[in-house]
Amino acid sequence: MTDTHAHLDFLEPEELLEVEAHLGELRAVLTLGVDPGRWEKTLALAQGDVHAAIGLHPTSAHLLSPEVEAALRHYARAERVRAIGETGLDYYWTPETKSAQFRALDLQAALAEELGLPLVLHVRSKDGKAEEDLAAWLRLHRPKKVALHAYGGHPALEEAGLEVGAYFSFAGPLTYKKNEALREAARRLPKEKLLVETDTPFLPPEPFRGQRNRPHYVRYTLERLAQVLSLPFSEAEALTDENARVCFGW
Repeated sequence: MTDTHAHLDFLEPEELLEVEAHLGELRAVLTLGVDPGRWEKTLALAQGDVHAAIGLHPTSAHLLSPEVEAALRHYARAERVRAIGETGLDYYWTPETKSAQFRALDLQAALAEELGLPLVLHVRSKDGKAEEDLAAWLRLHRPKKVALHAYGGHPALEEAGLEVGAYFSFAGPLTYKKNEALREAARRLPKEKLLVETDTPFLPPEPFRGQRNRPHYVRYTLERLAQVLSLPFSEAEALTDENARVCFGW
């Protein structure tokens, strides 16, 4: 199994011990540092089968400055870094920083292309406007390799993602009883573009809703994806492991 999106730097020491005890169940984990205060810790956690992504989350886009850009460029060149992000658009928490979010997104997209790394995208809004704006951005900029983190099934984003060859990464919400529309989206998408993730410590799958997530809980999302695709678990595991390897290059 591969967890293509986690934030191990958000975990408490005892939680990290639990993660370490279960790493043998996982082919790889991508842990993402999403603001300047988290980049060093993220890289320190990227050992063995744990790899790193470095970026500026859209809710932290207002922090972008020449000094932060220089630091981002420095950390992004670390040996353990396999992606840039997460970046993107978040009008749910910080709609007032929309222009700063686009500046940070453009910068990180250019950096990803410069370094030959995939770009990890976040999107969230109450009315779908961020998803529509990100879909338009994808069509305009057409990044060479991109992963849509915690994909939520928005039609405009699905269409644009397919157009640019994006990877679609499914998190715990795929397992939620009322999310049949998301499961239908997973059935429609190309199998070679499917990923699974946890977003640890957020977005826990059933049966852990209301608790803090862990990378090895990706099993529950993968089991649901296997059911959706009418595949044996072992085939869904091999499929998503290989997709992650191709996307992130580990």
